[in-house]
Formats: sequence, C-alpha cells, structure tokens
Amino acid sequence: MKLLLIMKILIVYAIPEEKIEVNIPNAEVIYVETGMGKVNAAMRTMHAICEYHPDMVINIGSAGTLNHKVGDIIVCNRFVDRDLRKVYLNGVISEMEFDVDVIKHAIPSWHLMEHAKLIGTCNTGDSFITEGADIEGDVIDMESYAVADVCREMKIPFISVKYVTDVVGQNSSQEWYAKLQDAREGLSKFFVDSIK
Repeated sequence: MKLLLIMKILIVYAIPEEKIEVNIPNAEVIYVETGMGKVNAAMRTMHAICEYHPDMVINIGSAGTLNHKVGDIIVCNRFVDRDLRKVYLNGVISEMEFDVDVIKHAIPSWHLMEHAKLIGTCNTGDSFITEGADIEGDVIDMESYAVADVCREMKIPFISVKYVTDVVGQNSSQEWYAKLQDAREGLSKFFVDSIK
C-alpha cells in the first residue's frame, strides 16, 4: 500500500558540500542550494517557496561557535542578524523566534525536536567570523536569519539544523572546509536517528 504524501518540506543549504539526503515519513522533500550570504539565501528561498509551496522549511549545514565544540549539532529556532544589531532605528528587527511546539507537531511521526540535545540561537551575518568576539548565540552562520525572515513573512514554520565545524578563534576557514565531510556524516546520522 502506497503512503500518501501529506507534506512538502523544503531543505535549503548554502553550498553543495553541505547537502545531505533526508527521508521524512509521509513527506516530499525538495532541496535548494542557496549559495552563501544573506541576499542569496533570501532570494533563492523565496523563489523556491513561490514555486513549491512547502509546509515547512529546514536549513541544514555547517556553523561556527563560541560556546560549543566541533561535532555538536544545534537545532535553532531563534535567529539574530548581527549586522542589523548595529542599526539603531525604529522598526529595524534584528531577531526572531519560531514556536517549538508548532515545529514539533508539524510532522507527528518525526521526532527531530525531541532528539535535539540543544535548541538554540543562530547568529547570522555577511562575514566569516575568525576572531573571538561578543557575539550572541550558539552558532554562527551567513544564511539562517535571511531564510528565517522569508519564512516569517510567508508564515511557514522554519528551523535550522547546524553541525559545528569550527570554534571561532581556534581553527581557520581551511579547517572549516576540511570538516564539511564530517558535517555531512553527522547531520545524516542525526536525521536518521530522529526518525526512528
């Protein structure tokens, strides 16, 4: 007997080296490579939402950190734009949060949020952070806030699942790139385990 697909899930990732296959029960999964940076991520996510009309969007990939260790996987439902944090004008929004309960109940047979060891904050900006700084959040990337902003505008549930590849100020961008295979393997295992 063939199961009916009850959801469309859009999975976005920045670069080809971050893509993994994700099998989610009773869901059609659509993959979109956004490219690096907030503008690319927002533009390509919006285009994909308009084309595919997903029920949920998930950003997967690598990230830096100040507070955790290489190999940790952080599921983020809160997002901060470190560039907009510097703009002190009325109406400028620099953070947003998605309701964990909405995400938990989006796919009843999928236990991603329950499987997550840490639900945290992703700090996004258009720069690759290489030195320790006073940066809010659990992980640091260059795309998640932009994708979150598009999803908020389109009223689509969103989370970001990040594998920590580098600790800011401790390992270089070359080491980040070398860790992308580990990130794919770690994220693949995380998604498989969350569906069991």
